[in-house]
This record gives sequence, structure tokens and C-alpha cells, in this order.
Amino acid sequence: MTSLTLNNEPIAQSVETSDSELVVKLTNGRVLSAPLVWFPRLHNATPAKRNVYELLGNGVGIHWPELDEDVSVAGLLAGRSSVEYHAK
Repeated sequence: MTSLTLNNEPIAQSVETSDSELVVKLTNGRVLSAPLVWFPRLHNATPAKRNVYELLGNGVGIHWPELDEDVSVAGLLAGRSSVEYHAK
């Protein structure tokens, strides 16, 4: 018996933040959200700095160059927060 493995890696299309939430829209139509406090660098940044991001690896990750913050889409799907959040 053989099985077919499809590459359905989650890919970010766009990113938005509010004062309380990180929202990532995926290319497959899903929307992920996480509490912004999970990512202290984003939470403590101004909205203008949070809006300056790059999609890494065709959308498998998100990088905020001014904040030195990286978030993977797979990590968001797994419910993982920043290690800095746990260091409190």
C-alpha cells in the first residue's frame, strides 16, 4: 500500500496587528490569530513598526526587521509563543 503525501505547508499571505492580536491570513483562505502579548517585541512596538514586516521563505515565516522578531506560520498553528514570553 502506498500513500500520497501532499505538500500543504501553510503559507502566509498577509499580516495585521491590533493592540491585542496578531492576525495572519494564509494563501489557502485560513486566518490565524494569536494574542500579541505572546510576542513581547511586537506587543511593545508602535503600530507603525509592527506594520513593517517581510514574508520569509515564500511565506513560511514572518520577519520584522526593525524589531528583530521572527514568527513561523507552523509555530502559530502549533500554538507556540515567543521564548521571551515564557522568560517573564
